[in-house]
Amino acid sequence: MSQIVPPPCDRGLVSAVERPAEARPINGRLVLAGTVLGSSLAFIDGSAVNLTLPVIQRQLGGDAASAQWIMNAYMLMLGALVLAGGAAADRYGRKRVFLLGVALFSAASLACGLAPGLPMLIAARAVQGVGAALLVPASLAILGASFDKQARGQAVGIWAGAGGLVSAGGPVLGGWLTDTVSWRAVFLINLPVAVLAVILLGLGARESRSAQTGPLDWIGAVLATLGLAAVTWGLTEAPTLGFGDTAVLAGLLGGAVALGAFLMVERRAASPMLPLALFRSLAFSGANGLTLLLYAAFGGALFVLPFDLIQARGYDATRAGAALLPLSAGLIVLSPLAGRLTAMVGARTMLTAGPVLAGLGFAILGATATRADYWTGVFPGLAVLALGLGIAVAPLTDAVLESVADSYQGAASGVNNAVARIAGLLAVALAGFVLTPGGVAAGYRLAMFAAAAGAVAAGLVGAVTIRRAKDTT
Repeated sequence: MSQIVPPPCDRGLVSAVERPAEARPINGRLVLAGTVLGSSLAFIDGSAVNLTLPVIQRQLGGDAASAQWIMNAYMLMLGALVLAGGAAADRYGRKRVFLLGVALFSAASLACGLAPGLPMLIAARAVQGVGAALLVPASLAILGASFDKQARGQAVGIWAGAGGLVSAGGPVLGGWLTDTVSWRAVFLINLPVAVLAVILLGLGARESRSAQTGPLDWIGAVLATLGLAAVTWGLTEAPTLGFGDTAVLAGLLGGAVALGAFLMVERRAASPMLPLALFRSLAFSGANGLTLLLYAAFGGALFVLPFDLIQARGYDATRAGAALLPLSAGLIVLSPLAGRLTAMVGARTMLTAGPVLAGLGFAILGATATRADYWTGVFPGLAVLALGLGIAVAPLTDAVLESVADSYQGAASGVNNAVARIAGLLAVALAGFVLTPGGVAAGYRLAMFAAAAGAVAAGLVGAVTIRRAKDTT
């Protein structure tokens, strides 16, 4: 999933962390700057790499499935392991796990930048995902543990605003680096950012751990990774080999079995990474269903859009990145306003109207797919899409946190955050069904209409399941 739209519930993950007395920061400003830079590694990677895919495909070869795996190798490991990464940070030390995550991410970024071919690039992207699964939740936990409740709101606001700016600039930066230097520079730019993040956090933060942690759910993490990997492989290869192919069927069936075993393990685990009891709340289940549909629609559409802009409409990478600025700007402006509006009309109204408007934006993009002019062929759909997403994203966090008891808010936030990432993973895996037949332009149109249907379905889920009252899960 492109990080132009941030995953929901980051604020909930920060707020759920209690600050131990020994976690008082050496320097709060350094901690804030370090966590912003650490998170920006994943934000930049998520929003900039999309713009490099058509160029990588042209230079290194490969088919649509190869481009899908460049994205999905990263998203697979991040989505499957982010909950385990958060638990590891609480158990072994948030600062320690953050530094380990940054080190892994940096080494993998270097390998991506030097990769001579697709196999090494895809493998390095998977290692990047492991690093991100460690550093992202650890950076959020460090932020929560370093500030008391009075200062935490301001710190989270600065962190979120900086993350939004980084995400907004990611496509333009990625496109410009690709055109003026090389697509490899998009990965190599992570190295100085990582070094600075380590220095700032190393100087400013104290180590902290959760006082109450059980054993890590490594069996669940392995089963979730294997299951998602097998399903993703099957869906990626199905457009070429067909669903009747023995290997595709084995991948899909094996993935389903692994995911079923994962649910059985989670039911019995002492400290499950996925607390199934949360889903007894209809509102929580509905919020996650809405998240899955909305973020899948956005992730799939944003994967296909750069291919259309660069390969079908003839944009260079810089112009393609700049073309997405209205979407980023709209989200930055509208998200704070949506939070205040939610307090007046309720999350259900916002989470019904927002996805439906986003669906209209996708439909406009599909309907104007044959128009070469940006202002009539791309901008109108992006503007409506930004309006819909801006209305929906902020209230989604509130809906998740209000759907469970206070003691479950940290776990609920983590689950919803992971669902958003897995939604993008599955959507990109399915993108091969629209990219392979009929060419890029036809596939783009079909992808936009499919995204429109998914977003409208998300709005219907919100209308049926979201309610104001806090559950007693």
